Amino acid sequence: MRYLLTLCLVLASTTVAQAETYRWTDAGGRTVISDSPPPGKAKGVLKTGEKPEASDGMSFATKKAMEAFPVTLYTAADCVAECKNARELLNRRSVPFTEKMLQSAEEAAELKQLVGDAFVPSIKVGKQSFRGFEAGAYDNLLDLAGYPKSAAKPASEPGK
Repeated sequence: MRYLLTLCLVLASTTVAQAETYRWTDAGGRTVISDSPPPGKAKGVLKTGEKPEASDGMSFATKKAMEAFPVTLYTAADCVAECKNARELLNRRSVPFTEKMLQSAEEAAELKQLVGDAFVPSIKVGKQSFRGFEAGAYDNLLDLAGYPKSAAKPASEPGK
């Protein structure tokens, strides 16, 4: 009887261990974990047991924040100085973000629902948003989401 019970447990654990999972980033910038293979346009596909590419240069804290609190920057073609400042702040902190340039009435309506107005630049960090550009407000949202305050230095260049 013990032999049969042990055999059942071994077989059950082997079946679970063989199930493959996939992790990828979809077109909307969201991280997906599934037992089904990703669609053709997925980025950063990893199977169970694979290690992430070291070449992406992102710190663990940034990856963790990015998964939990994705960042979207709303801009427009006629937004020059403030949109540039918003982009530079995100890039200086090495925050991965999606930029949505308003080009249609539907996109403007989406932003209006988010911040109460179709005002650019505007930022969305996870479920929080801010209308306009104010460096302190952007930094506060990013700090609360867990994004590092400054870009990580590459491991190959210690002390620089």
